[in-house]
Amino acid sequence: MSTQPRGPVDSSRIPRYAGPATFARLPRLDEVGSADVAVVGVPFDSGVSYRPGARFGGNAIREASRLLRPYNPAQDASPFALAQVADAGDIAVNPFNINEAVETVEAAADELLGAGSRLMTLGGDHTIALPLLRSVAKKHGPVALLHFDAHLDTWDTYFGAEYTHGTPFRRAVEEGILDTEALSHVGTRGPLYGKQDLDDDAKMGFGIVTSADVYRRGADEVADQLRQRIGDRPLYISIDIDVLDPAHAPGTGTPEAGGMTSRELLEIIRGLSSCNLVSADVVEVAPAYDHAEITSVAASHTAYELTTIMSRQIAQAKGK
Repeated sequence: MSTQPRGPVDSSRIPRYAGPATFARLPRLDEVGSADVAVVGVPFDSGVSYRPGARFGGNAIREASRLLRPYNPAQDASPFALAQVADAGDIAVNPFNINEAVETVEAAADELLGAGSRLMTLGGDHTIALPLLRSVAKKHGPVALLHFDAHLDTWDTYFGAEYTHGTPFRRAVEEGILDTEALSHVGTRGPLYGKQDLDDDAKMGFGIVTSADVYRRGADEVADQLRQRIGDRPLYISIDIDVLDPAHAPGTGTPEAGGMTSRELLEIIRGLSSCNLVSADVVEVAPAYDHAEITSVAASHTAYELTTIMSRQIAQAKGK
């Protein structure tokens, strides 16, 4: 049996618009048996506080990813040749019961991580970050977190609900699954309920790099600061696509003016290639509000850069 990873469909022979839309036209997990990186969707948006629709985000990202190619010049790597990356399909979660959905995501993530995969999760709303972090922490212990988002997502409750897209990282801190020496928000902006929101966030251990900081200091300096904060800790990256300005990501549930460009986001991620990235997610793509796939294209390229980092590290660990 060949030990070479099975890569995507050859788009020079089969048109990109033909066939099923797996992520980057990669094989399904059941076609390869196991994967070093499993791309998995979570079609869930029952935790949103404003515009719904992110349950359709995963498949929109997959459709937009048809144009991705197998060589990544920005990182000088062919991620799908370095490691087996496969599309694990969707985690079927209950749209009527948030607590049950959270448990389902955690159990499915446990299974995939237990089989040796790192996860590249396509949301869905940001509620799903909590069960994913729970699962990753079981394997690696408390992890460093880089959270790219317009919002803090460290509020306590919405309408009395503990599990929503605005609360996952407060719950994660409370549960001890994050390394509080290495927590950062990147790209935050916009109005808050009050200054206490920032005070509470700081008490949890988060540092903040606002979108204005990125604009003034530049992607390279920001990435350098983040690398220093993370060190060699196991790192989880969670990306709410609304970290981007609505000009670059109109298709999302809670847009805020004054955000990062897609170029800035991609460059910061590339600057983190030396970090020990154990899993990641890209969430809050709501295609009903998108135009010409602007948001899902940005999300697909973001997931591609994250996947490249994980594939390179897997290959290095295997001595390739």
